[in-house]
Amino acid sequence: MESNRQKKIGSVLQKDLVDILQGEVRKNGITNLIISVSKVNVTTDLSIAKVFLSVFPAEKGPELLTAIRSNTPLIKHDLSQRVKLQLRKVPNLIFYIDDSLEYIEQIDRALSGEENPIENRELLAKRKKS
Repeated sequence: MESNRQKKIGSVLQKDLVDILQGEVRKNGITNLIISVSKVNVTTDLSIAKVFLSVFPAEKGPELLTAIRSNTPLIKHDLSQRVKLQLRKVPNLIFYIDDSLEYIEQIDRALSGEENPIENRELLAKRKKS
């Protein structure tokens, strides 16, 4: 259970990270790419922030994640400049791809009958976790 302080810090980080990441996309002239920070979880000691990113189109997610992870120190520096009046120390950032929208879409397709595993047995192998 997150404390109120963790939630507040998470929301401050989320808002500023969206500005930083979308600003970099615009500044570099990258088109047809949307980055959204869906959630930020901060640990109880406020030393680590897990940042969950939603990327559209989803195919660019892994490549974008490696680029963001390689630039984490620069992102943290930009973030520290923005929140220096609110936080003494900026938590270390760990980035993840949030695939919950894709998961919801898969469930939607299965419920609507588009991907019925009873009729099409090949889908069962695709659904099993490896």
